[in-house]
Amino acid sequence: MTYCVGLLLDAGMVCLSDTRTNAGLDNISTYRKMFTFEVPGERVITIMTAGSLSVTQTTLARLDEASTDTEATPDTSILLAPSMLQVAEIIGRTLAATSQEVGERMGESASSAAASMIVAGQRVGGEMRMFLIYPEGNFIEATADTPYLQIGEHKYGKPILDRVVTPQTTLSDAKKAVLLSMDSTLRSNLSVGMPLDLSVIERDACQIAETRRIEEGDEVFREMSAAWSIALKEGFSAIKL
Repeated sequence: MTYCVGLLLDAGMVCLSDTRTNAGLDNISTYRKMFTFEVPGERVITIMTAGSLSVTQTTLARLDEASTDTEATPDTSILLAPSMLQVAEIIGRTLAATSQEVGERMGESASSAAASMIVAGQRVGGEMRMFLIYPEGNFIEATADTPYLQIGEHKYGKPILDRVVTPQTTLSDAKKAVLLSMDSTLRSNLSVGMPLDLSVIERDACQIAETRRIEEGDEVFREMSAAWSIALKEGFSAIKL
């Protein structure tokens, strides 16, 4: 399985993904699920993926091929599309077509060809936007009322986001929030696993401000996890009935 989360804030966007892919308890692998398409200073697009690995890899390969095609147009390339809405539409069409093709080949197992994506980005002169794209190619968008999106095993990491994240959350606190959200998921679901990929995009910079691979045994992440456990236990003990 997978857990990916993206926050859309006044100050920028923060994205975090795990890397575990499994096809049974005895077949576990590590694959990157966060990808960046970037023309620094002009546009930046981060894509996180969940679901069928064959569908997501094929979709990303097609998006990459289209973006480097010498005959690419704003209707075919996410690096030429004039708005983030049109970027989401291109990705949605590509994902839907790939899902359908793979599903037709799989016959009765077609349901396992489903995949979804979070797309976050900004182009110069435009607003930051973040979309969750479904297997059929349709999508929803993060808003001020719900400034985050999740795909994969989202239920374990959702409570902390609901409690602490608002559009005014700083990028520093946002990184803490997504990492603690992931920590809760790692503790409760073995199908989500390290290492983790973290990416930060600052408003109007149109480029990646920070990217980080968090490996198993990372000291900062371990200390944060331990501190959160202590804080929860102390808070629980302090509550009076």
